[in-house]
Amino acid sequence: MTATTLSAADLTTGRGSPAQFLNDVWVLTKRSIARIRREPETLSEVTIQPVMFVLMFAYVFGGAIALPGGGNYHEYLIGGMLGMSLAQTAPGTAVAVVSDMSTGLIDRFRSLPMSRAAVLTARTIADLLTQMIGAAVVAGVGLAIGWRVHTGPGDVIEAFALALLFGYAFTWAGVCLGMVLRSPEAAQQTGFIIFLPLTFISSAFVPIQGMPGWLQPIAEWNPMSSLAAACRQLFGNPNPAALVDAWPAQHAELAVVCWSLAMLAVFAPLAVHLYRNKGR
Repeated sequence: MTATTLSAADLTTGRGSPAQFLNDVWVLTKRSIARIRREPETLSEVTIQPVMFVLMFAYVFGGAIALPGGGNYHEYLIGGMLGMSLAQTAPGTAVAVVSDMSTGLIDRFRSLPMSRAAVLTARTIADLLTQMIGAAVVAGVGLAIGWRVHTGPGDVIEAFALALLFGYAFTWAGVCLGMVLRSPEAAQQTGFIIFLPLTFISSAFVPIQGMPGWLQPIAEWNPMSSLAAACRQLFGNPNPAALVDAWPAQHAELAVVCWSLAMLAVFAPLAVHLYRNKGR
């Protein structure tokens, strides 16, 4: 059996068994990874795009952005860029799900004696692996432009763990989006419409203090702002959000965990429900 060839003989009965669920997830995750190997250009959103955004903001816009309390903008930038590079995989997940639906692949999976949740779990795990690549790329280009960590290894590990947890939870939102849309083009456009405001109405690239007064509360409670603030705090980088009185800014790490768990609690069961009822 190859990683891309699935049949009823490969996925045996007993889909209620935890062991069978794990086997289904493993087989389908290998299929997604094999697809990436055949089409490496699909990794551009976690390799090429982060490099472009880091360089553009660092050298084109960075000189015009003043940080409250002072600090190096290059170091400020990486915390926000890390969150952006992981969260932006969600539109790609939506496109992939819609593509699988339109080609009939999901219908073939549904006809097999396998766990319904395993199909979607494998999809999100494969995306988590690509997010790890994206995090490494952001860190690498950050080091190249002068970003430095001023804390210990434990804090660095915690920062990347929080970022990956948030990115993984956000991926489930992409799965739900892919389930309700009808074409890859619609998924790409809708993901862009949702993702762009979420990223830019936050402290990912600019301090909240410089935004209009009516927009600041939205940015303060934006989960991307919490993730950026948490990463900056754990990296020991400039963190103007520490001067903001809002609860998410003062408890950024806890806010990221709460946002992530909330998204998982809502979108994971919803995605499985949509998957089970798709086409009925």
